[in-house]
Amino acid sequence: MTNSMPMNQDVAERHGLTQEEYQKILAFLGREPNLLELGVFSVMWSEHCSYKSSKVHLKKLPTAGARVLQGPGENAGVVDIGDGLAAVFKIESHNHPSFIEPYQGAATGVGGILRDIFTMGARPVALLDSLRFGPMEIPKNRYLLEGVVSGIAGYGNCMGIPTVGGEIYFNEIYNQNPLVNVFCLGIAKKDRIFRASASGVGNTVIYIGSKTGRDGIHGATMASEGFDESIEARRPTVQVGDPFTEKLLLEACLEIMKRGLVVGIQDMGAAGLTSSSVEMAGRGGTGVELDLSLVPRREEGMSPYEVMLSESQERMLLVAKPGMESEILGVCARWDLDAAVIGRVTDSRRLVLKEEGRIVADLPVSSLTDDAPVYERPMEAPAYLDAVQGISLDLIPQPSDSGDALMTLLRSPTIASKRWVYQQYDHMVRTNTVIPPGFEAAVVRVKETRKALVLSLGGNGAYGLLNPYRGGVIAVCEAARNVVCAGGRPIGLTDCLNFGNPEKPAVMWQFALSVEGIADACRELEIPVVSGNVSFYNETNGLDIYPTPIIGMVGLIEDVARVVRPGFQDEGDRIVLLGETKEELGGTEYLKQVHSREGGFPPLLDLAVEKVLQNCCLDAIEAGIIKSAHDCSEGGLAVALAEAAMMSVRSLGAAVTLPDLPIRMDAYLFGETQSRIVVTVKEVRLDELEKRCAEKGVPTAVIGRVGGNRLTIRAERSGRPSIDLSVEAMRTAWQGAIESHFQESSQGR
Repeated sequence: MTNSMPMNQDVAERHGLTQEEYQKILAFLGREPNLLELGVFSVMWSEHCSYKSSKVHLKKLPTAGARVLQGPGENAGVVDIGDGLAAVFKIESHNHPSFIEPYQGAATGVGGILRDIFTMGARPVALLDSLRFGPMEIPKNRYLLEGVVSGIAGYGNCMGIPTVGGEIYFNEIYNQNPLVNVFCLGIAKKDRIFRASASGVGNTVIYIGSKTGRDGIHGATMASEGFDESIEARRPTVQVGDPFTEKLLLEACLEIMKRGLVVGIQDMGAAGLTSSSVEMAGRGGTGVELDLSLVPRREEGMSPYEVMLSESQERMLLVAKPGMESEILGVCARWDLDAAVIGRVTDSRRLVLKEEGRIVADLPVSSLTDDAPVYERPMEAPAYLDAVQGISLDLIPQPSDSGDALMTLLRSPTIASKRWVYQQYDHMVRTNTVIPPGFEAAVVRVKETRKALVLSLGGNGAYGLLNPYRGGVIAVCEAARNVVCAGGRPIGLTDCLNFGNPEKPAVMWQFALSVEGIADACRELEIPVVSGNVSFYNETNGLDIYPTPIIGMVGLIEDVARVVRPGFQDEGDRIVLLGETKEELGGTEYLKQVHSREGGFPPLLDLAVEKVLQNCCLDAIEAGIIKSAHDCSEGGLAVALAEAAMMSVRSLGAAVTLPDLPIRMDAYLFGETQSRIVVTVKEVRLDELEKRCAEKGVPTAVIGRVGGNRLTIRAERSGRPSIDLSVEAMRTAWQGAIESHFQESSQGR
């Protein structure tokens, strides 16, 4: 066997393996591994591939449901949407690569999630992205945002997949650790779902796609470590993407699957050829033998170590049906793709690697998959918790001018229009987009049916910091609420759990509580988790990001004609607030932007109340009663009303009078009490809505009427307007907030 140089603990540690893990490898093999074998263990046992710190907690998530065709464990989740069709979706992170090299990091993140979807036999139809950056006053953050947005646009636009929505938050904690989470949804025939399994002893293993290079080696290991000042030296671990090759790969794979030529197929993503071959063998209960000298290469002199650990993009590994090899190779030739038979499925349950006839690695598959380390890491509430939660509202002065406070919030990049971002995306390609970017949820039509799918992304890291459990609960409920407000019934979700260093007890405490919150919310709302991703080690120089679980929610509309938008529709429509408002200012954007404070307790959320609210709103939408619906979230009721006016096609304002409540006025206007929706109805159907809500126990308040070109909000107790602003002035502030930073930047050059 080549690569037989003796290993030692220092070499193992440089591969990210602990002393205990190295001893475990020695026990499995009964000998020292060679360098290639050590590299294979290092990537397969990395946090990114093995989920060794999160597995014990992820088991708490509910994954079953009447519509679930495939839950976690495959490349993507699959749910039944009727008419013989299935929605295939997943969210992934590309955080570390995007900080090192923002364009390629984001672009290859898009490429990877697209492959996860079409590997299952689905044609991708929509992309969404969830991003986190530091404040744009800092030039590095503007550079990162520009590069990431360009990378997402460049890859998605070239592929012809519309980017239809997403969300962005800005906070100082992401200065050194931006988050780039990308969601993709595809449509497939429910009886034509493909899985990543190497079955059928003797079947051939075929490599297709781009040639293998040295880019991305140890990308999975890098994604399982924190950062320090050596970050610039890590650029070689970032992959380089080619969307034009990916487009050819997509079409070739879909043709191969449509013709029924394969028994299994797997994307070469994190850990490249290593993870794809090992995971396929693991799922199939088989072994795999590969001849690495047959792998197409674009660089001379590549070692077996480099071939196996390369994360070059746009590559797939297939297991062919017997006798179908020539047809597969013929399809690849027509699509101008490299393809080669590089191995076969065996009954050995071992990964055997050869180079020019010599065995260079021989490892039991189970030691790389089922027997990988699983940790129940120590957990402890962070010492800072009492300090950040302990904000007394008595010390927070109410604003002298609520209108100015509202304008401050509308200029906050977290709340402001993301037009500067989404106008760089082609969101209308394939002509399925019903509700475009710029709203809380996107809607895409399911071709050749009357159905539509509603897609929403969300998660508030500030809530996670102050109370991880509530942060998880709110992330699920708000994503579901956004889907409901568009007229969709939530049918499944995917999550991307972005956290700091899991070796710190405080981070594991945050993670465990966040997962519990997500699990409890999913059980109550009866929404299964069908796929997901965990991104740990989002830290630089020991500073961890806020706990940031991102929820990707998918909802189904049976009749696309029932789609509802958040903007005001017609003069004279009555405005109704569904849900109860409480005095809750902890963790709000108002505290951060107006008072420069982050702290307090995030809003409480009663899951039973939330479920009733969502069902009541959805029933009223399906009955044709509700004309517009908008969730109350960041910025509270005042921002929701302002957005409904600004999103109105006719720039309609509203006259609003708030019923008297025994709470602070700033909490009434800007508090982020959960389980609230602002809806509009025709005057003649107001009684019908109120009756439905009363029967289900949903509090309602008729708070105003649509009309004019100004938003006025007055308190019933005083009769004087607290806010009186023109829709145009609000829109100017809201739309220009992000753009202004880049205009100032270009003028300064």
